[in-house]
Amino acid sequence: MKAETVHSTQQMNHPPQVKPFLNPPYHRKKRGRVTGLFFHLMLTAGALLMVFPFFWTITSALKDNSQIFASPPKWIPHPAVWSNFSDSLQAMPFAGAYWNSFYITTVIVVCQLLTASMASYAFAKIRFPGANVLFILFLSTMMIPKQVTMIPVYLIIKNLGWVDSHLALIVPNALLNGFGVFLLRQFIMGIPKELEEAAIIDGASPFRIYWNIILPLIRPALAAFGIFTFLATWNNFLEPLIYLSTPEKFTVPVLLNSFKGLYVTDWSLMMAGTTISVIPVLAVYLIAQKYIIEGITMTGIKG
Repeated sequence: MKAETVHSTQQMNHPPQVKPFLNPPYHRKKRGRVTGLFFHLMLTAGALLMVFPFFWTITSALKDNSQIFASPPKWIPHPAVWSNFSDSLQAMPFAGAYWNSFYITTVIVVCQLLTASMASYAFAKIRFPGANVLFILFLSTMMIPKQVTMIPVYLIIKNLGWVDSHLALIVPNALLNGFGVFLLRQFIMGIPKELEEAAIIDGASPFRIYWNIILPLIRPALAAFGIFTFLATWNNFLEPLIYLSTPEKFTVPVLLNSFKGLYVTDWSLMMAGTTISVIPVLAVYLIAQKYIIEGITMTGIKG
């Protein structure tokens, strides 16, 4: 009994030592570094794979046709044929096509931003019968390919007399966009109700709330949606090809297709024209890429 008392007293005087926190073993650190290096290599390979078509287009724009089809391929043009750019601009009415693409794209972007933001505000903040069902119908339009509705839309446009007119491109695409309504609605739902209630107490109408409160708060999402719409509209090829037949009314993608002849294609001029046509798209993306990331990220958090 006395021995047990002495043993317990010694335990109280000398409490068990706690082992200090050990860093992860070396092999775990090494495994993490190897995994990180592997993912970086995969991302680098993917980035090079994505950049390669742009590299090939730009280098081909500085070659003649013999260099483009040389075997083995010549990666760097020698000599560089800079005259391809001026020849492509003179061969086709690029100035008119640029203007057509620019104003058609601008009108569609502005109209879609306006209509999609209005519909998104209604779905997010205004309670009315059938709101959820109508919103699901809007989302369902995203699952219907344009090829399915191509013939009915063409018949409607033909009956309206809009064939070979820019109205055939502007009016159908300027209406509500299902993706835009979904994107903006998720963003608007994250806006606190107190802001809207305070505006109502001050006597603001629903349109004033939408214009003075909602729109300034959803600028990142509007910018992201506007950029997506700009890229899609500028690169649209199928609809202008179907509806337009007069060269003076062509957009840039359809005009580039004109370099393809029945028996021969001048690939060097086509590549030069393609490089020129990509400049506005790259400029818009490089300038506004932070808005794309901010708009998508904040939409995902607030949704």
